[in-house]
Amino acid sequence: MLLLTDRKGKLFFYLILFILLSTQITKNQNIIKHSTTTVNYIEVIGMSYENNLKVSESLNSLLFQNIFFINKSDFHNILKENNLIESFYIKKFYPNEVKINIKQANLLAITSQNSKKFYIGSNGKLISIDKIKNFNKKLPFVFSKSNYNEFVKLKKIIDKSKFQFKEIESFYYFPSSRWDFKTNEGMLIKLPKKKILESLQFADLIKTNVQFKNNKIIDLRISDRIIATNEWKKF
Repeated sequence: MLLLTDRKGKLFFYLILFILLSTQITKNQNIIKHSTTTVNYIEVIGMSYENNLKVSESLNSLLFQNIFFINKSDFHNILKENNLIESFYIKKFYPNEVKINIKQANLLAITSQNSKKFYIGSNGKLISIDKIKNFNKKLPFVFSKSNYNEFVKLKKIIDKSKFQFKEIESFYYFPSSRWDFKTNEGMLIKLPKKKILESLQFADLIKTNVQFKNNKIIDLRISDRIIATNEWKKF
């Protein structure tokens, strides 16, 4: 009888201990949730109201975390999945708020994959046309299934040259890592793999030179040589 009573006493003791520990854990969780140093508001700015809201909702998993321990990588792992975002800046407002200023990717061109059209962003990522509303700017078409980062690099080189990007109707990428482009006037210009900036400067002079006004193709692939023909090959 004494042994049975002793066992009951131990069971009762462990039961009380379990209840006390469970209560303490719950209290600690509530304290953490309502602590003045836990993030309870994340503000997102820099894009449209709709897109800001979508980004903000994607960051809900970071709410109620300690503001002192949350870092940029926690946000980066989530924000990198959004192709509209080129870069972002995070600022903490102690004790419990975070503000994220987003730079939205510029739309550089249009391309197609699996019969669907996409914008090519300045971050080298594809952005579904459906995600962008009321965008009426005319953009060139890029014939390429990949290498969109290479297109972004080419765009930057064009911007450094005298040749106007807005004068280009379409771009063609080749497996040899080389680009051709066709102007709005129908002139096809073949660029070399190297010395692209110098070739673009030549191309800018050629397109207004009366000597080449009837030429449909200007081949600049060979250094210090210009090959002009009247035949235009459809891609």
